[in-house]
Amino acid sequence: MEITSFGASHLSQLIYSKQVSCQEVMQASLDRIAVVNPRVNAIVNLRSEEDLLKEAAEHDALLAKGASKGWLHGIPQAIKDIAPSAGLPNTMGSPLLRDFIPKEDGLMVQRMKAAGCIVIGKTNVPEFGLGSHSFNEVFGATRNAYDLSKTAGGSSGGAAVALNTCMLSVADGSDFMGSLRNPAAWGNVFGMRPSQGRVPMWPATDVWINQLGTEGPMARDVASLAALLQTQSGYSPLAPLSIALCADSTPSNGQFGLKNQRIGWLGDMNAHLATEPGVLALCEQALQRMMHEGAHVSPCTLSMPPAQVWEAWSVWRKALVGSRLAPFMLSPSNRDKIKPEALWEYDSAQDLKAAELMRASVSRTAFYQAMLQLFEQHDFLALPAVQVWPFPIEQRWPKEILTAHGARAMDTYHRWMECTIYATFAGLPAISLPCGFSEAGLPMGIQIIGKPQADSDLLALAQAYEATAQDVLQRRPALG
Repeated sequence: MEITSFGASHLSQLIYSKQVSCQEVMQASLDRIAVVNPRVNAIVNLRSEEDLLKEAAEHDALLAKGASKGWLHGIPQAIKDIAPSAGLPNTMGSPLLRDFIPKEDGLMVQRMKAAGCIVIGKTNVPEFGLGSHSFNEVFGATRNAYDLSKTAGGSSGGAAVALNTCMLSVADGSDFMGSLRNPAAWGNVFGMRPSQGRVPMWPATDVWINQLGTEGPMARDVASLAALLQTQSGYSPLAPLSIALCADSTPSNGQFGLKNQRIGWLGDMNAHLATEPGVLALCEQALQRMMHEGAHVSPCTLSMPPAQVWEAWSVWRKALVGSRLAPFMLSPSNRDKIKPEALWEYDSAQDLKAAELMRASVSRTAFYQAMLQLFEQHDFLALPAVQVWPFPIEQRWPKEILTAHGARAMDTYHRWMECTIYATFAGLPAISLPCGFSEAGLPMGIQIIGKPQADSDLLALAQAYEATAQDVLQRRPALG
């Protein structure tokens, strides 16, 4: 097998046993990037080959002395172009930040470097990370490796494609409204949104209210996913609401089985979620795999009207996204350099009142209680990870969804990703599991939501599912 075909967990073992050197891994990765990346545009601002091979040689020298930095020692890593990495442009896909180079690493990057990774560049995103389609005016669009005419999703679209094309062995990302789950589903890889507070985020302008977005891991195998989450996790005084205990990097120890696990299938929320034909059926096939192993799957319904959840979510999103964009609006001339979807987010937030946000917070509390009620009867909840198939790369976002019952117009640029808000708004861990392909060869994922702070249980389920779905997982893009 090619070096680049191994997941990070296995690659780490090969490096430590000295079956491969860090320089060999780096050269193989750079060779792979040279062949594949021009076709998909997933990795941006790649560092020079000379500098990267020199850094890999330094990692080899440490191993020769019996020293090591950690499990990621010498493993190439490209950081999502939202998270700051010292010395590399952190554009966020915005022309306004094209030349911004942070002097310090963000907390997540600090932890990954401390575990030994070598940062080789960044992965592409939509402008300001807004929207589940990774295109921007700085680098262009990232293409879906399974169909180059389609979107890769987002906002961690570059990360997903770098993974499924074996340019990276594991990847970081972040998730507000499915940004780890959507591109994972459309990339046939695992993407996990951790529990609220599991992975502390710094730098941040607000550490008290803005908790809907979180960084997290993406991988081709669950062992690598869990190991990266372990590295990213843990309390930091910089993020006072972060969780003290890390997720368990060995979630099941071979003891977890799907037998008797109770999974509640929310489906399309009784037709509330506009969903393209074929999506639900493929998700149900994944549930059938779990049932074959003894899991109990049953339909369930949220006691709170989904429309009320969306209304409360929309208020919270306005408040958080609008405030995040505010610094870029201080100069009126900047408006011409910002995409219309971001301007809409900012403008929509300008008349928002504190009392409205508090009412939405009350609704959010009621919603959380409704989710807890579902967990009294179920160990996990399931939803589609995405409501539509990957769409043409030239399309900014789906203006309507052609469901089995007719066309339904989308009233916002992100309404077609409504299925992702239930985990986010409740602060619950969620993972996108690859569940198969359409007749046209496009991948899809099913979203599994865990109980509060039950990240390790969710990883254990994913690990058990992984063993049943090798036929799906082994289907890689045909890009040479």
